Amino acid sequence: MKCEEVQERLILLSLGEICEEDAAEASLHLRHCAGCQEEMQALVSMQAILAEETLPELSPNLLTASRLRLDDALDQADGSTWMTRLRNAVVGSWQHIYAAPALATLLLGIGFVSGNLVTRFQAANIGPLDPAITTPSELQSTISNVSGVLPLPDDQHVELHYNQMVPMTLQGRLDDPQVRQLLALAAQKGANNDVRETSVDLLAKECSAGRDCDHGDGASTGFRDALLVSLRYDKSPTVRLRALEGLQHFIGEDQRVRDAVLESLMTDANADVRTRAISMLEPVEGDTSVRQVLHTVSTQDDNPYIRNASLQALGNLDGFQ
Repeated sequence: MKCEEVQERLILLSLGEICEEDAAEASLHLRHCAGCQEEMQALVSMQAILAEETLPELSPNLLTASRLRLDDALDQADGSTWMTRLRNAVVGSWQHIYAAPALATLLLGIGFVSGNLVTRFQAANIGPLDPAITTPSELQSTISNVSGVLPLPDDQHVELHYNQMVPMTLQGRLDDPQVRQLLALAAQKGANNDVRETSVDLLAKECSAGRDCDHGDGASTGFRDALLVSLRYDKSPTVRLRALEGLQHFIGEDQRVRDAVLESLMTDANADVRTRAISMLEPVEGDTSVRQVLHTVSTQDDNPYIRNASLQALGNLDGFQ
C-alpha cells in the first residue's frame, strides 16, 4: 500500500471504520513509514484538541426552523423529477446557508458535535480493555503491533505492551481470553525479534504443558494456529525452533501440524530447524507422506548431515522396508 492510499484511509483507520484487510495493510505501512506516522500523529493530536473543547448548546428552535425551510424547498419542487427535486433541495439548502448565518452556525455545530462524539468514543475504546465489550476479533482489528511481552514471576501472569492509537499495557493471567489473543497476535505482529521470541516461547510452554492449545474458531487465533504461522513465516530461526517445540505434542494427531513440519524439513533454510523437524517425525507411524519426504531428503538434500539424519529416521520408523 502506497503513502497516498494510506493517508486517505487514516481517518477511517482512527475511527475503526475500515475493513480488517485494509487496516492490516495500513498498520504494516505505518510501522515503516515515518511520513505517514507523522500524519497519523497529527490526526491524533487534532482529535485530542477537539475532545477538550466545550460543546456548544444548540437551540431546538433553530433546528426546527431549518427543517421547515427544507420542507418548503421540497414542496416547491414537488412537480419535477426526483433528480430535479434533489438538485433543487441541495441548491436551496446552500442558498439558505448563505442567506442565514444562524443556519450555517447550526450545521457547523452539528458537524463539530458529531466529530467530537466520535473522537470521545474512539478515545474510550483505546483505554483499558473491557472483557464485556471487546471480542478477540475486535481487539485484533484495532491493534497496530505488540511492542513488549514480559512474563511475570508466578508463571501464570503476563504483561503485554501494545499499540493502537497510543501505546497501551495489559496485565492478566495466561488463561485470560484477551491475554491469549494478544500473545497470539504478538507472535505475528511483534515489533521486533525479542517480542516474537518471548511470545512464541510462552505459547510453546502452554502447549507443551497440555493447556488450551487448540486451533482458532474463526473469530480469534488459537495458540496452535499462531505457532504454525510462526513456524512457516517468521524470519528468526530461534522463533521457528520454539514453534516446533510447542507443536511437538500434536504431530501424531494433527495432520496440519505434521504437514507444516514436513514443509519445514523440505524448505527451511536453517539446518537446526530442519534437524529438529526430522527428530519430531521419527515416532510418526502410518503416514506415507512422512516416509516419502524423509526418503526424498535422504537422497537429494545438499546437506550431508541432513541426509544422514533423514536416512536414520527413515530406518527407525516401524514397518519400514
